[in-house]
Amino acid sequence: MCVVLSSPVGRIEISGCGTGVHEIQLQGNVLPSSGTMESLVSCEVCEAPEEMTAPLKQCVAWLQAYFCEPWMIEKLTMPPFHHPLLEQASFTREVLWTLLRDVKFGEAVSYKQLADLAGNSKAARAVGGAMRSNPVPIIIPCHRVICSSGQTGNYTGGSHLKEWLLSHERLQKEKLAY
Repeated sequence: MCVVLSSPVGRIEISGCGTGVHEIQLQGNVLPSSGTMESLVSCEVCEAPEEMTAPLKQCVAWLQAYFCEPWMIEKLTMPPFHHPLLEQASFTREVLWTLLRDVKFGEAVSYKQLADLAGNSKAARAVGGAMRSNPVPIIIPCHRVICSSGQTGNYTGGSHLKEWLLSHERLQKEKLAY
C-alpha cells in the first residue's frame, strides 16, 4: 500500500502495511529558495488508497506536522515501522534508534558523536553507512547528522535537501523560542 504526499520538498512516497511503515522515499525534490520557505508549508495527500492503514495514517499525520506544525510532533504517536533493517539486531539498527531517541528537532550531531552515543566511538564511517540505508528519512532524522567540521555532508536526497531540512528546523525552533 502506498501514499504520496506533496510537500515543501517535493513528492514523498510512503509505503507500508497494517503492521507498519516500510519506507519513505523522497522523489523529484524541487526545493523552494530559502526566501520562500515561510510561505510553502503545505503538505497534502495527493495519492492514497481508499482505505489507509493506521500506520500510514500516523505517518502522514507525523509528516504533515513536521512541515506545518512542528511543535505537534512530540504529541503525535510515532508510526510503527515494518522494515527488516529496523527489526533485526545490528549496529545500523542501534544507530538509527539512537538517532531517533536522542537527537531532537532543530539539533544536529556529528557522525562521530552519534557513533559515541550508539556505543562505538570508532565507528563514524559505519554511522555514515547506517544513514545511507535509513528506510524512513525525515522521521528517523538522518539529515541531522553532519560532519565534525560543521559541513552538512552527504544525504540520499541531495545536500540541498539536507540543508533545507536543517534550515526548516532551525527556523521553526527559533519561532518557538519567542
